[in-house]
Amino acid sequence: MVSKGWFIPYIKENQKLFALVLFLGAIAVFSASLLMYTSGFLISKAATRPENILMVYVPIVAVRTFGISRSAARYAERLASHQLILTMIEKMRVRLYDMAERSAKQTKLGTGEMLGLLSEDVERLQDAYLKTIFPSIGALLLYAASIGALGLFSWPFAGLMLLYMALLVFVFPYVTVLVNRARQIQMKKGRNELYSHLTDAVMGVSDWLFSGRQKDFVNRYEQKEAQLLALEAAKHRFTRLRQFFAQLIIGGAVMLVVYWSGSVVQSGSMSHTLIAAFVLVLFPLTEAFLPLSDAAGDIPVYQHAVSRLHHYEKQSYEGESEKELVGQSTISHDQAICFEQVSFGYDAHQHVLKHLSFSLKQGESLALLGKSGAGKSTILKLLEGAVVPNQGAVSIQGKPVQSIQENVSAYVSVLNQQPYLFDTSVLNNIRLGSPSATEEQVKEAARQVQLHDYIESLPEGYHTGVQETGVRFSGGERQRMALARILLQNTPVVVLDEPTVGLDPRTERELLETIFHVLKGKTVIWITHHLTGCEACDRIMFIEDGRIEMQGKHQDLLRENPRYQRLYEMDRPFSTI
Repeated sequence: MVSKGWFIPYIKENQKLFALVLFLGAIAVFSASLLMYTSGFLISKAATRPENILMVYVPIVAVRTFGISRSAARYAERLASHQLILTMIEKMRVRLYDMAERSAKQTKLGTGEMLGLLSEDVERLQDAYLKTIFPSIGALLLYAASIGALGLFSWPFAGLMLLYMALLVFVFPYVTVLVNRARQIQMKKGRNELYSHLTDAVMGVSDWLFSGRQKDFVNRYEQKEAQLLALEAAKHRFTRLRQFFAQLIIGGAVMLVVYWSGSVVQSGSMSHTLIAAFVLVLFPLTEAFLPLSDAAGDIPVYQHAVSRLHHYEKQSYEGESEKELVGQSTISHDQAICFEQVSFGYDAHQHVLKHLSFSLKQGESLALLGKSGAGKSTILKLLEGAVVPNQGAVSIQGKPVQSIQENVSAYVSVLNQQPYLFDTSVLNNIRLGSPSATEEQVKEAARQVQLHDYIESLPEGYHTGVQETGVRFSGGERQRMALARILLQNTPVVVLDEPTVGLDPRTERELLETIFHVLKGKTVIWITHHLTGCEACDRIMFIEDGRIEMQGKHQDLLRENPRYQRLYEMDRPFSTI
């Protein structure tokens, strides 16, 4: 699907309301200008002591009329413009949420990126209308009308003012775009990175705490924030300098008008009561021209926002096309698990996995090692169907994970670091693996994991209450109970996500022996950080920077790979305790 634009289609859909907004905005600006013009004339005329009250009565009525019409038109313009914006933004958000839903299924967007799209890009489109498009069109109409009106008195002077005021209308906005283009994009990119950095860190706070790198996170975050603040400070300095020169130009315009109107009055071509009128009308005009520079300065940000929205929308539709074609993969049905040229990243610029390929036959076991952030947990998420690869395919028993996503628990079970036990009986906690299991089947699963005798020794046996999170049981006992659940679940693939973390060496060794004994015949992926017990697996694989660094059987690696030999020697103190 080719995505439509984010500006023109919405304007076309609401062209009548858009025209009304522009009309009301023009009325408000012209009323403000004519208010100052008639006010200047009224002041000058009143100072001459007119012989008839009717000479100032008409200007008085005009001042009141333009004063009321300015406020009324401005209020009506605000109502109409906000109605227009809310109507368009509503449709944009529906479109964005639809894109997010597709991206969530394919995990094209990280949470931080999604927040960036919602809080930055869509809001920027709203600002584009309110702060740039509407004011700019109104200012250009006023610019043309004021030069045309001045031409009725003197075309040479109108031409001079056309060029002079072009500094505010065209030159300053253009210079602002040139100066701020890179800076504005860097600021927006920096804010999006802070969103991503913070949300990813919050969601992975346990990893930061476990690795002891809290200070590293804080330092990196503060460094990024300081860079963003420095860019904002530079932007404010430029804005203040530009405003200073803009005020000088306005002062010069006042002097030019005073000089011209005075010379015209002396020549007898114009009444002296119009001098103040021409001078005062400059202020509402320049008030409309000054915001043009700020409005133009945000154009690069709007362009960047639209390009990001286009990019992610295109990516989400491409992901759907890939999903439709995933069934055409050349994966063998004899393989229990297959990763075929899998690449995945939580954002478009950094991939966690890069062209990863490996397969496991039914009953084969794999020890998956690597440092934090290498991609081990991402492999688990891909197997569970929680995320979908950006490229490549993942299959279980020859079926793409996407095609079995609704029933993936029938194919994959996971033994986590801290399995959750609910505040109910031991029997019910184990039966979670298969709600239809009989009491005898539950007991048989408990026997296999060597927990039956202990449970029978409890005050009420299998009907003994388990306190919330299972605090009355040791870590090893909780893991055995969760393992019994997995046996009842009876899936062909079992993932062990560091189930022995936090256990003492003896309990760890005994639990691993039980796990590999009862899971014989199942395909097992064991995610771990060290080599204790890895020799029990058919194959060992190291992941580093999203790629397979080394793999093979324990004995082969120990004999042929010097790096594995060093790692194994470093871990041996833990394995021999």
